[in-house]
This record gives sequence, C-alpha cells and structure tokens, in this order.
Amino acid sequence: MKTFELIAPCHFGLESVLKKEITNLGYEISQVEDGRVTFAGDAEAVCRANIGLRTAERILLKIGSFKAFSFEELFDRTKELPWENYLPRDARFWVTKATSVKSRLFSPSDIQSLVKKAIVERLKTVYQINWFEENGAAYPIRVSLMKDMVTLALDTSGDSLHKRGYRKLASRAPITETLAAALILLTPWRGDRILVDPFCGSGTFPIEAALMAAHIAPGMNRSFAAEAWENLIPKREWYDAFDEAAEAVNLNVETDIQGYDIDGEIIRAARENAKLAGVEKLIHFQQRDVSALSHPKKYGFLITNPPYGERLEEKEHLPALYRTLGERFKELDSWSEYVITAYEDAEKYIGRKADKNRKIYNGMIKTYFYQFPGPKPPKRSRPD
Repeated sequence: MKTFELIAPCHFGLESVLKKEITNLGYEISQVEDGRVTFAGDAEAVCRANIGLRTAERILLKIGSFKAFSFEELFDRTKELPWENYLPRDARFWVTKATSVKSRLFSPSDIQSLVKKAIVERLKTVYQINWFEENGAAYPIRVSLMKDMVTLALDTSGDSLHKRGYRKLASRAPITETLAAALILLTPWRGDRILVDPFCGSGTFPIEAALMAAHIAPGMNRSFAAEAWENLIPKREWYDAFDEAAEAVNLNVETDIQGYDIDGEIIRAARENAKLAGVEKLIHFQQRDVSALSHPKKYGFLITNPPYGERLEEKEHLPALYRTLGERFKELDSWSEYVITAYEDAEKYIGRKADKNRKIYNGMIKTYFYQFPGPKPPKRSRPD
C-alpha cells in the first residue's frame, strides 16, 4: 500500500505530546516543527490518526513542498506536482486556507487563487478537458508558507479534529477539546486516579478525561473529508479503523472524575455534553463554588482553566478567586494541581510558585500552564 507523508498540526508548545501519541499508534516521526508533527503512514494511518489522535488539529496529506520567492514560481512549481495522482476528474477542490509566515508572498487570497489556477492548468493537460464539473467528492487543500518554503497538502479531516461532536453547548470562554486533552496528557493523571475541575464550564476537561479513562477514541462519533476519497483510501480502511476503536471501549471502568461550576445553567450544559460524548455515567457534575472545593481522598488531581479576566469588569475579582483556589488546594493533602491561565498574578494569589510553567497559546491568547505536582501515591501491594 502507498505510503504518504502526513502532517499533524497542533497547539504551539504541545508538539511533544502529539509526537508521543503518534508513536504510540505505531507510526514513525520524520520531523517535529513549531506547531506540527510529520510522520509516514499509509491509507490505514490516515483513518487511525483521524479517529484516534486526541491532540492533533487535523491530518494533512502532503502533496509536495518547494521554495517560492515570486508568484510566478509559486504557480510553476505548483503546476509541476502530480495532482492527478490525488484528484480524480470529478473532484471538487479548493484552497480552503493559506498561511504565510516570514515569507515574501504574504497575501492569503492571492496565494489561494493562484494555487487553484495552477492545479486546474495541470489537470486540464492530464485529463484533456477544459472545464471541470467539480461534482464529486470534496478535496480541501491547504497551503502554508514558512520562510518562503511552500507546503501543499490535502486536508483529510475536513472540520478540525477538536470538533469531537459532543460539545453542542459551550461556556463563554471554552478551552478546545484538543488543548484540554493535551494538557491532561502532560500530567501523570491516569483513569484510575481522582480528577476534579472546580471551574469546569461546559465540561471539556472532565469529558476528555473520561474519554481517556474509557479508551473512547475522540473521533469515533464524527465523519471526515477523506471518507469519500475512494481513489486514495478504500472504504474498508475506515470500517476497520472504526471497528478497532469500538473494540477498545470500556465503559465499565471505575472513575472518580468531578466537575464543578458556580453557574447552574453551565452545569446543565456540561451534563448534556457528557451525555452526547457517551460518558455521563463516568463524571459527577455539581453546581458548586470554588470555596466549597474539598475531597476526602488523597493523591487527587486538580486540572482546571479558571477565569482570567477577559472582560475588564472581571479583573477586580481575580485576586480573591485565585487566593481561594490556592487556599482550597492547600487543604487537599498530597494532591497535584495544574492550572492554565492568562492571569499573570496567578502564582502570587495561589500562594506558591509552580514547579514548572509552560507557555501555551490558547487561540491568540498567551497562557501559562502552571504545574504543582504532589507526591506520588504509595505503590499498591500485590496480593500473594
């Protein structure tokens, strides 16, 4: 079976998490760059990566890359690529996005139209036709320019992979599903450990944790653009990948995953989202203020995305809120705390310096992931 070069974009600063995920799926990494990981894989890999990767934003199938310093070069080099090996005669194709960083060509709309035109000119010659109906399967194309290096790829995912299909209702400042999953994977938390999110909003952290605990693949309940690409990926590959994911699910796992929020409407939304994700029985949601945060057991995890004052009127409440969070965490003997926030005085009011903090961009907002790891639990003694 043909091997492709596959590119998986991710959040800046979380490449190591995605790299580990891809390696665990059994694929060889060829390159790690800012915000993306490249690996080799066949048609089966396209299916398994789309369905199974928790931290990738999408899976791109690379067509080619080259240097271009002018629009003429961009046109000519794009036209030289073997587009007929990927796009059938009736393909509906368009350049869905163009990005340019530190490159001489920087107009996304001009790049998009020129690349489309070059592909059409190539296919006109190959297929010996002057007009393309474009009434077949959709083949979205993405173009990225980085320091004048152009990369052209087909977007096998369609909608971004953070769209798992379960979040119909969101709080005002939601964290994306892919980012939440990556942050959980940065911690030592495992499905048999306690996890509490005292600012759970629409439930993304608890739901992503429950999906992991039950071995539910994040892409099991959605569709992908490449499902219609029978010239590249046989239907049976998708059936096999979905079957593999279904066989791994274990909803009988015992969990202690809790989500709290002060807003009752938001808690109702979180419960509905958990139900859509198929994990409502694995999570306990409750309307509760952070000041009431407590748990009788040791060695739990707080993983949370507290408010960080996106609105001016909220900023004055932040010192008291983070101080309360710090006080409640101090009372949780032997627990670990992980907080993602853009609030620069977070450590000051939590009342201790993080062991580590990692800069992460949540959309266009620069945030920090503060890590306060607690002691490891004692090893369980094995029965004789």
